[in-house]
Amino acid sequence: MATHSTSGDTEAREAGPVPAATGLAVVRLTIGAMFVWVFFENLGKGLYTPGGYAGQISYYIKNSHSPAVWKWVMAMAASHAAMAAPMQAATEILLGILLVIGLLTRPAAFVAFLYLGSLWVSEWGTSWIWELLVPVLASLGVALGRAGRAWGVDAILARRRPSSPWW
Repeated sequence: MATHSTSGDTEAREAGPVPAATGLAVVRLTIGAMFVWVFFENLGKGLYTPGGYAGQISYYIKNSHSPAVWKWVMAMAASHAAMAAPMQAATEILLGILLVIGLLTRPAAFVAFLYLGSLWVSEWGTSWIWELLVPVLASLGVALGRAGRAWGVDAILARRRPSSPWW
């Protein structure tokens, strides 16, 4: 079977579907921006102070449908709020920055997956179930899809070490 190309075929190929890496980069930027936004929102609400943090966690313990063992973990965090609150603040802003700039995207997105998953379990019964489940699964997709290799610092690093699992 003979094939031939016309200028219209070339134009169609050039204007074809967007590469998956570009779509993953959009998801990565969105999740990163969400973390940065939430950091500043929680900072303004005082949730990174020991009292604010312990109060929020106590709300989840009292009102959520989380398993008893998870409520025990939350109670431990609340009882150490002076340490846990700034750790949560640092986690949220660091994950946000790393995801926005696309640096160490795979480990950052995997930590975001675990972190958001823990928040999802903490909020069971207190909010719409999909509110955090979508970003949880999107974070996993970003980690698996090497989303920092498009529009990210990881793309530069990957030129030097393309087989590195970090980007």
